[in-house]
Amino acid sequence: VFNWVALKPSQIDGTIFTELNDEKVLQELDMSDFEEQFKTKAQGPGLDISALKVKATQKAPSKVTLMESNRAKNLAITLRKGGRSIQDICTAIETYDQQALSLDFLELLLRFLPTEYERTLIGKFEREQQPPEELSDEDQFMIRFSKIPRLAERMNVMIFLGNFSDTAQLLMPQLNAIIAASMSLKSSSKLRNILEIVLAFGNYMNSSKRGAAYGFRLQSLDALLEMKSTDRKQTLLHYLVRVITEKYPELTGFHTELHFLDKAGTVSLESVLQDVRSLQQGMELTRKEFMRQDDSVVLKDFLKVNSEVMEKLQADSKTAKEAYESAVEYFGENPKTSPPTTFFPMFMRFIRAYKKAEQDIELWKKQEAMAKEADSSPTGSEDQPEVKLPIQKAKRQQMDMIAELKKKQMVKEPLIYEGKDGAIEDIISDLRNNPYRRAEKGRGSAKKRAAGQGLQATPDIPL
Repeated sequence: VFNWVALKPSQIDGTIFTELNDEKVLQELDMSDFEEQFKTKAQGPGLDISALKVKATQKAPSKVTLMESNRAKNLAITLRKGGRSIQDICTAIETYDQQALSLDFLELLLRFLPTEYERTLIGKFEREQQPPEELSDEDQFMIRFSKIPRLAERMNVMIFLGNFSDTAQLLMPQLNAIIAASMSLKSSSKLRNILEIVLAFGNYMNSSKRGAAYGFRLQSLDALLEMKSTDRKQTLLHYLVRVITEKYPELTGFHTELHFLDKAGTVSLESVLQDVRSLQQGMELTRKEFMRQDDSVVLKDFLKVNSEVMEKLQADSKTAKEAYESAVEYFGENPKTSPPTTFFPMFMRFIRAYKKAEQDIELWKKQEAMAKEADSSPTGSEDQPEVKLPIQKAKRQQMDMIAELKKKQMVKEPLIYEGKDGAIEDIISDLRNNPYRRAEKGRGSAKKRAAGQGLQATPDIPL
């Protein structure tokens, strides 16, 4: 095989190849010798080149495509996921049948809405009245797909119908958290009094250098943990908690007046409001579709059930926005630069630090009480040393006895035994009758001298 790059029949118009006649050359030459010289081991029978060219020329123009190849492949994959015929898919879209088509499939299919170019090719194909059998399955689907009236609107309405309930249930708790947290912050009298105490202490500390202030940014609450006392043992917040506990005990549980701060601190209010606006747009599109096709039971039932839900979502979104902006401005912050994810966590950090300071103070009080109790108890008290004293006394007596014995052994002081029961005298008498004799002469002469003098030698009695 000669590996050349062949031109298609449609590519040779106007070129030199229209003037060439290769069949004439083949008729003039004897190709048998050429076949013998260039044949392969698996050489098949010779081919009629003229018949091959005619077949190729006839086959080429019969292939008609309406879609770009990669787009057609992706559509084929999507249709296989749907698992339904072309007619069933299109009928389900025309009747808003959400049971027949899943949301995932609809969202994938939405990417294959016919383009203007594809609609032009479809129109040309139909005007030429070419047989649809020559088209691929994807092209046949595209023709049927393009025949659905208001196709894009129908697809978007079906996706909206399928997502509305889940989206509404997701948005409502977030809006409620924003409303409750904002209103509780603004209406808490205990929180207001605590901020008043913070302002008073701050002005007292800064009056000599910075002058008095009328207010402070909420982020300044974090600085209460950074300011340490002279001995570095407590923070300014610890001191404030002591003052509040002693002087203003009614403010101690101020955080019980604040609600849903943790949930509200995770809400992106701008995103929630945007989602509500998107739902409202989808509802308006659904109403328009129902006006154009008022015989649709699906659209009629949906609007009947969910119109009130949509109205409540709109009302709650407006309330949440107004309540949040009002709370932020009430505490001297800017709603545009302070989203809920920044505003509410400032209060949450303050509450956690306040509770931690209360625990620290309580622990310190217990430690101080234990230390005072230990200092107030007398050193010779019988309660504490009653168990340990006999043991310590016995150890001291034992050590004294050992020291005394060692001292006596060092000076070789004879041990004198006194007894009232006569035991010592019996031992001495026994030794007199059976004296202990050493090999040393000195020892024996000493005994003789003692005996001659009428004295009894003191025996060595081991300890």
